[in-house]
Amino acid sequence: MLKKVRIDKWLWSVRIFKSRTLATDACKSGKVKIDEVSVKPSYMLQRDEIVHVQKNGFRLQFKVLDLIQKRVSAPLAQVCYEDLTPEEELNKYNDWYIGKGGAEKREKGAGRPTKKERRVIDRFKDEY
Repeated sequence: MLKKVRIDKWLWSVRIFKSRTLATDACKSGKVKIDEVSVKPSYMLQRDEIVHVQKNGFRLQFKVLDLIQKRVSAPLAQVCYEDLTPEEELNKYNDWYIGKGGAEKREKGAGRPTKKERRVIDRFKDEY
């Protein structure tokens, strides 16, 4: 049974990051914190610590329940941590996406919008 494991290795093994390099880079750039203090990739993680991760615009929080060094399947990885991320953090982009349709399309052969048409389009978008 492991007592400590490198934080970059743990983040990769429980599938928070797709590769260990991404986990290492996140630690180096200060996006991984423990007790509001940025940690290096070589930080030795212990059980029951709270890990704060900034990823894709979200601020995720995880409580370490088990330590593993090798990457495992998603169902096995989920029992190694408890997700403490607040619900409003996970849903913060929903309001932004509501009302957004697909990409805009112009009739074939109409060309690019003129400056006047562009202003009309921008005013229309600002209303919604």
